[in-house]
Amino acid sequence: MTGFRLLCVVFACLANLAAVTAARSSTVLITGANSGLGLEFARQYAAAGWDVIATHRRSSVPATLAQLQTEFDNVRIETIDVTREADAAALAQRLRGVPIDVLINNAGVYNDRSQCVAEDCPGDWSTQNFGNLRFSLLDTILAVNVKGPLLVSEALLDNVTASEQKKIVAISSSNGSLTGPEYSPGLIFYRASKAALNRAMQLVALDQRDAGITVLMLNPGPVLTERQEYMREEFEQVMLETSVSVGGMIEQIAAATLADSGRFIQYDGATVPW
Repeated sequence: MTGFRLLCVVFACLANLAAVTAARSSTVLITGANSGLGLEFARQYAAAGWDVIATHRRSSVPATLAQLQTEFDNVRIETIDVTREADAAALAQRLRGVPIDVLINNAGVYNDRSQCVAEDCPGDWSTQNFGNLRFSLLDTILAVNVKGPLLVSEALLDNVTASEQKKIVAISSSNGSLTGPEYSPGLIFYRASKAALNRAMQLVALDQRDAGITVLMLNPGPVLTERQEYMREEFEQVMLETSVSVGGMIEQIAAATLADSGRFIQYDGATVPW
């Protein structure tokens, strides 16, 4: 082999190595990653070789994330209460200089879990029915579901801007649709919060378009997370396994371009009316 050909081979190998390294160095941050959709996002991205920053709000590391970290050496665990500005600022400081390709605002509250002692507790849906509204729950739901994504996205904007992919994702719900199918009464707080989230993230998308940041709202569909397992027997034919929903959403995130910014997209790629 001539010196020139050898040099070419070396450069080709270095180029391939650089490409592999670049692919492996993509970073995703997921809020509410200790259970449900968030945990499955962390698991699937970690298995795909991404650097995963999995966040939770507990006082100690949840067993689910501790186990995930033993399975994958590319999982970093961080703590944040997405409603607290001090927490968001502290996380931004700890992650200073770390590019975040995909920021997934997944943490959310959908019903009253004040009496729950286990992650698989379904919670109480009755306190969002008109005539029985518990307004302290409204404060919590709006703080987590609307303020949280705005606060985290703003705090970590420099990290997203510094990345290659520049994507901000908010996990929404078809329950936030204003123009979709008519729903039964109830879930007033949760549904209102997701409608507000969609509008807020649309405006973020418009604001950040010139910066090249793609903002998506994703509808995971009806998912059988651990908190919905009680619905399996009756609704299994229409419910999705968590792995299927998350796998579909990851595909939509990967395929999204700046032209999609501000869209409300279902896990299978369909545009969701809202």
